[in-house]
Amino acid sequence: MSTPETSSFVRLRVDLVLEITDAEALTGAALGRIADSAAAGDLPAGERAHAESAVTEDTAEALAYLVDPFDLVSAVPGIDLAQASWSSEEVDHDPDSLEWDLDDDDDDSGYDGDGDRDGEEAGVR
Repeated sequence: MSTPETSSFVRLRVDLVLEITDAEALTGAALGRIADSAAAGDLPAGERAHAESAVTEDTAEALAYLVDPFDLVSAVPGIDLAQASWSSEEVDHDPDSLEWDLDDDDDDSGYDGDGDRDGEEAGVR
């Protein structure tokens, strides 16, 4: 049920941290995808050279070349992908750090935003 005030668009945010366990395999797969795109006529020669250089020099670029958001949602019934953007970057990852705790659902229920329980004032009990 949709009303004029309700948007039919939904932003889905996905945050993944992947460990590259075989950089050569990843780069090879990206180079294969580039070659396939060039053979199909989907990638001009100038862009092919740039893409090959980027994926060879940076595994994050190779990964970004292989991961396509459309692939994630193409089989979901009742939707059309309206817009997608993605990027990848190398990051320092410490699985023991609270910064990387993906189980945190950001549920702040019971807190009023300043670190205190709802209705409490700092220093007053």
